Amino acid sequence: VQLVESGGGMVQPGGSLRLSCAASGFAFSSYDMSWVRQAPGKGPEWVSSINTAGADTYYVDSVKGRFTISRDNAKNTLYLQMNSLKPEDTSLYYCARVYYSDYDYWGQGTQVTVSS
Repeated sequence: VQLVESGGGMVQPGGSLRLSCAASGFAFSSYDMSWVRQAPGKGPEWVSSINTAGADTYYVDSVKGRFTISRDNAKNTLYLQMNSLKPEDTSLYYCARVYYSDYDYWGQGTQVTVSS
């Protein structure tokens, strides 16, 4: 199983980024997937989840209306479109495979920094 995130970077407040997570080594379309972030000195924070077909999506309140999770099962890829970014969104963003009520595989993370 391999999850590889990309798309992070530095952006000014109000800007946008699109994160991608390329999945391999497992039947991607059979698993719910999530994005989780961790800011320096803080614990992991769940950001968003999506079901296998992409029909059901869930978000932490702080990103609702700004972030959109999606997936392309034909490309084995998970996405997170992040708009109206705020400094408090600065974190290392991970994609994770959902296993029951936990995560069994994580990527290496991609850094998002929101700063003027």
